[in-house]
Amino acid sequence: MAATSSPPPSPQGSSAPDACAQPGCGGTVRDGYCDVCGMPPSAASTPSGPSSAVPDAKCRQPGCSGTIEGGYCDVCGMPPSQRTGTQGSGTSGTSGSASTGGTSRTGSTRTGSSRSSGRRGALGAGLVEVPRVPYRDPSTAVMSNPQVAESKRFCSSCDEPVGRSRGDRPGRTEGFCPKCGTAFSFTPKLGPGDLVGGQYGVLGCLAHGGLGWIYLAQDRNVNNRWVVLKGLLDSGDADAMAAAAAERAFLSEVEHPNIVKIFNFVQHDGDGYIIMEYVGGQSLKDILLQRRREFGEESLPVGQAIAYALEVLRAFDYLHAQGLIYCDFKPDNVIQSEEQLRLIDLGGVRRLTDQDGAIYGTVGYQAPEIADVGPSITSDLYTVGRTLAVLSFPFKGYTRAYADSLPPRGEVPLLQRYESFDRFLRRATHKDPAQRFQDAGEMAEQLTGVLREVLAAEDGHPRTALSALFGPERFAAGAAGAVVGENGEGTALPPIPPPVAAAALPVPLVERDDPAADFLAGLTALESEQLAAALARAPEQTPEVRLALARVKIELGAAGEADALLDDLYAEDPGDWRVEWYRAVATLAKGDVTEAAPRFDRLYGLLPGEAAPKLALAYCREQSAPAEAVRLYELVWRTDHNYINAAFGLARVHLAAGDRGAAVAVLDSVPALSFRYVPAQVAAVATAVRGRPAAELTAADLVAAGDRLTVLGLDGERRDRLAAEVLEAALDWLLIGPGSAGGTRGGALLGAQLAETPLRRRLEETYRELARLTRDREECRRLIDAANAVRPRTLL
Repeated sequence: MAATSSPPPSPQGSSAPDACAQPGCGGTVRDGYCDVCGMPPSAASTPSGPSSAVPDAKCRQPGCSGTIEGGYCDVCGMPPSQRTGTQGSGTSGTSGSASTGGTSRTGSTRTGSSRSSGRRGALGAGLVEVPRVPYRDPSTAVMSNPQVAESKRFCSSCDEPVGRSRGDRPGRTEGFCPKCGTAFSFTPKLGPGDLVGGQYGVLGCLAHGGLGWIYLAQDRNVNNRWVVLKGLLDSGDADAMAAAAAERAFLSEVEHPNIVKIFNFVQHDGDGYIIMEYVGGQSLKDILLQRRREFGEESLPVGQAIAYALEVLRAFDYLHAQGLIYCDFKPDNVIQSEEQLRLIDLGGVRRLTDQDGAIYGTVGYQAPEIADVGPSITSDLYTVGRTLAVLSFPFKGYTRAYADSLPPRGEVPLLQRYESFDRFLRRATHKDPAQRFQDAGEMAEQLTGVLREVLAAEDGHPRTALSALFGPERFAAGAAGAVVGENGEGTALPPIPPPVAAAALPVPLVERDDPAADFLAGLTALESEQLAAALARAPEQTPEVRLALARVKIELGAAGEADALLDDLYAEDPGDWRVEWYRAVATLAKGDVTEAAPRFDRLYGLLPGEAAPKLALAYCREQSAPAEAVRLYELVWRTDHNYINAAFGLARVHLAAGDRGAAVAVLDSVPALSFRYVPAQVAAVATAVRGRPAAELTAADLVAAGDRLTVLGLDGERRDRLAAEVLEAALDWLLIGPGSAGGTRGGALLGAQLAETPLRRRLEETYRELARLTRDREECRRLIDAANAVRPRTLL
């Protein structure tokens, strides 16, 4: 007689027995689950409860477009009422709470946002196409000669090698450890034709792992569907037996599209077996090995590896929200079938509050603090970071020399190419749990941003997206600098003062669960002085109100008051990264670029997928390390054309280095649909001529600048001032530049032939028109004098 586990209570309490709706199953639904096949009732057979949500009901998770099917969203995997905000299930990862998954944040740095939905889309995050893995016919997956390799036979108690050959004598598959006397057995307990629990017909072994043999079988009570039976590798191991029982209990509670489903738990000849769905495909380990065999490449494409990690983080976000931790994640434990990824081996899963029992992990993937403080959310996320590293670059020594660290960036070409990816991995696998990502949602947010950067670098196409942590740029610093010239003096893109650069940076978003969130939303149109007064009169001085007040104080130059506010906020919540952000912004606003740079550099390490820290750091590097500034500005601009300050900053650095062509090319890359397109084109006109020696000009440069100005459609005064600059440069080129040697005069410039007399007449007209438009008497006199000085000489 098969023994089944007690099903978990129904979310709605006990209900009257009902016939199971699964095809071919004659069981009865009791307390929410069938007493034969172990499946929950279908939506049609159960009138209420999470597992019977109305088909095609919209998911209520913020930002998710999925529908509720069978009680869970088909996109984000969450039940209708489950919130997945990235702060809701976070843990500090410190020694005081790493084992329990408590909510204390002391000493940790959390960079998630309650605005996050936890949704990352289908495999590939909607950004990268991951090659399909064909569904594997179950009957072809059975091992012909199931054995455990001698090199993988170890005592479950003392970890000493057992079952090894000696001379011509083969190693024993069953026996006792010569060191501690613990019994071992590596022999499959089931064979083809065995009937387990009176229901499951065994076909053979599929694989073996650290916790047991895995068998393929058919469920004769449910339409002969394919199932997987997992038993113990060593039935004499008490810890392994406990882990199997734990797996049974946890799996019965877990239902997520990225996690294997459990159907039943049965006993057979004194051994327990978990009955799970068959997932036909390849493990990530096998996909990696196949790539090495077929293409000779040591790693997966980084975009593909990141796509896998994002799917795993979706599953982890769900598990952590249920109070569970996976513990033993590695490439072996996740399978891709068709276009879906599934976690399969849940043998090491335990509750966050569980302080007892064995802890399963794998050298090279397991977090270093596990032995001292036990597993936690941050240790789970550590395994994802390690797996991502192993998949994405040749990670030699990850189980030995680099068992708890990453190779230096200079030794890994991939990490040299993608700095944000390097920073992401180093935060994810930091030895200090408090410095890691604190929950799966925030980790996925940053990894998605890194993926966008990687893909944009690979093909040159921007991947524009809204940030979950920052608002847009407040204004384009320097965009107006090129509009009104100084009669050819100065530069087209002058340096930006630090206070202006600080004020232009994106502002962290308000946490929506703050009591004052709605109050703050109504103040966005106020000027700084008005906003400061309104914030001081706020009904409640919440953290968000004080953060907003600190920002305004920084803008108003009241650094001391801003520092006091930030000190108080840090004392209340040392884990809020926004306090450090505003401290860095305040330092920059005071003009101390040297001190601000390392602050923004640290924020870049905390937020590797965000543009804002890179923008700030690039500005700080403009004078001290222009090549670094170029690289950072290019990284931001190439990824997202919404960050216009990156374009102007990049053009500014190129122009300061004397590379006008590169500066103009950047300005030309501002999209025509952008409301900063015209300022960028104006800057391009000024860049071509302003402050440029006549000897460097060509006729083509001048004509191109004039044509660019003609099509912009500027208003009168702005157009005429730029036209005067272009005409002045053209006249100098004719008189003292290459044009004075009698070079080609072909082409027209702003309606005048590229010759001295037509240019003088056109420039005189422009000066007189500007004099007519100005209201400044001194300016008017200066312009009239300039017009008289430039007009062509006549005989009269």
